[in-house]
Amino acid sequence: MSERIAALHSLAQNCTLCPRRCGVNRLEGERGNCGGGSWPSLMSYGPHHGEEACLSGSRGSGTLFFGHCNLHCVYCQNADISQDHQLATRHEKPPEVIAEAMLHVQSLGCHNVNLVSPTHNVNGIVEAIGIAQQNGLRLPIVYNTNAYDSLEVLQLLENVVDIYLPDLKYADDDTAHRFGAPPDYVSCARAAIVEMYRQVGALEVDEAGVARRGVLIRHLVLPNDLSGSFETLRWIRQTLGPDVTVNLMAQYHPAYRAAAFSELQRPITSGEYRKVVDYAASLGLKNIFVDRYALRWGD
Repeated sequence: MSERIAALHSLAQNCTLCPRRCGVNRLEGERGNCGGGSWPSLMSYGPHHGEEACLSGSRGSGTLFFGHCNLHCVYCQNADISQDHQLATRHEKPPEVIAEAMLHVQSLGCHNVNLVSPTHNVNGIVEAIGIAQQNGLRLPIVYNTNAYDSLEVLQLLENVVDIYLPDLKYADDDTAHRFGAPPDYVSCARAAIVEMYRQVGALEVDEAGVARRGVLIRHLVLPNDLSGSFETLRWIRQTLGPDVTVNLMAQYHPAYRAAAFSELQRPITSGEYRKVVDYAASLGLKNIFVDRYALRWGD
């Protein structure tokens, strides 16, 4: 573990923690595109019951929300913590404090430690995991990411992360870039998810239906198929096979700066969502999480 931590800190010195490769010295407080500094920005932590049922279980997912972000999605539903860098900077904490938060959610009976937006501060977070494990942390680690992750970093996370929870937001880079992602988002995210699946495979749950290991891909369906849902599902099926678990999310609403884009100014309809769900079924994907309430919306 100490060698992994040292390697991650080395990457942060000339920052290549994510594919943006800003090259700033994060350990000296320099800030790149993400806005993050030397330490992770811990905005809040505690039991969360709004994750997928296999993560929340009966006692909640031990969620640690981190500030700053290496994406700048124009419709971000957490923009208050991901894009308000002054606020996030005030919440930056050393690894010892992050470790205490991990142990706290374990003491509350949570099923896992759920790291939300860890990519841009993964060096400090992994150091915190090491400290927490030395002090009795035994919960599965969930890496809850936008998938704009470096392969080099992911390889250092093998046998550290138990459950990968990546978004796969788009199917073409032009759309991704228009709405706040880097111009190479799709290729980087797909490569990252392939590496995640190589490490931990299909989602595994215990006798209570709580996840212990594996990959769960999240895909937020956008209006007018801006998310490229059909192409994304084809890629998932062709690349990862029928057993991968995918959550088809329907909760898009025009948050943050979405009002500036005419094609993003409305929620999705039940018809749009149903077409995506039906297509996933037609591909033979066996493990799809569906928002059944969304299927009953009026159009």
